[in-house]
Amino acid sequence: MNLSDEQRALQETAADFLAAHTNARKEADADAELWSRIVELGWAAVQVPEALDGLGLGAVELALLMEEMGRRLARTPFLANVVLAQTALLQAASAEAQQRALAALAYGERTATLILGPGLDAAPASLTVKARRDGEGWVLAGEAAQVLDDGLLTHAYVAARIEEAPGVALFELAVDAAGLSRTPLEVWDLTRPQAHWRFDEVRLTADARVDDPAQVLAGLARTRVLAALQVAAEQVGGAAQCLQLAVDYTKERVQFGKPVASFQAIKHRAAEMMVRMETARSTVLGVASRVSQGAQGNGLDDAALAAEIAAARVQATEAYRYCAQEAIQLHGGVGFTWEYDPQMHFKRAQWASQWFRPTRDWREALAAHLLDAA
Repeated sequence: MNLSDEQRALQETAADFLAAHTNARKEADADAELWSRIVELGWAAVQVPEALDGLGLGAVELALLMEEMGRRLARTPFLANVVLAQTALLQAASAEAQQRALAALAYGERTATLILGPGLDAAPASLTVKARRDGEGWVLAGEAAQVLDDGLLTHAYVAARIEEAPGVALFELAVDAAGLSRTPLEVWDLTRPQAHWRFDEVRLTADARVDDPAQVLAGLARTRVLAALQVAAEQVGGAAQCLQLAVDYTKERVQFGKPVASFQAIKHRAAEMMVRMETARSTVLGVASRVSQGAQGNGLDDAALAAEIAAARVQATEAYRYCAQEAIQLHGGVGFTWEYDPQMHFKRAQWASQWFRPTRDWREALAAHLLDAA
């Protein structure tokens, strides 16, 4: 696919802005200002339909933004608020809930995260929060071990199992709700803060349930695969930056009177990084284009879409991990040190490879789909 002029302009604007305002090495105090400016640029409204006061753009535009954020390791609630919470509302919520919440999420009136099972697994059996009836309202109990939470959140959307009858519901709650406790976690990837959430008899009113019961299960499953595609776009950006860091460093480092980059072996390793990164980028943008076509009524069914996203997920995960470890190797002994960025990308690559289920599960899903089709 070829990007349109508007898409290229969006990507270039994002690249320039994030390069100038990267906060990966800054204190957490800088996060709120960066998020506020991202909201002002309209990026948080990119996938919200125009009918709900959004920009009405598609998965390709969102992927371009995610790629640039992955390149700069931007520490913002964009993944939690836009890719997760907004997508869950678009795929699984009632029209009334969408009307009430999406514009608020798009323009900074609220910032939210999505709570599913461990590793953002949407399977009903994986959900660790339970809901039971309490008169006209609901009570939530349980815990979520790892929640994307950088301290800027105002709300959360919680997928919970209903105790009285088999089923799943999606609930909206404020982060200051009585009975809810949030404990920040020590994490490897400091650019992706997380917290442990405990729900100790959290009481909610009847209108806190925001899902459409007829489509909540399929909608949450679709949310997982669509979010995985956007994380794959972020991984592509990280892989591209690892390649750039490696090329820049090997041009500066001199051995035997010559830049290391002039050695044939180094050229081969950089070329392999580029081939893997570009292959992943092509796959991710191609699938994102199919998702956008689907939003216009010309797309794939859920099974075929999940299979294509599985291919993109595997390509991007392996490309990022490979490029991150190669960047460390090509930096020599300093590649592990705090002063250089490859170690930060290596941590992000490891984190991203395990969320939305590990690569082996995506391979299995893709293989099963192909064998069924055959």
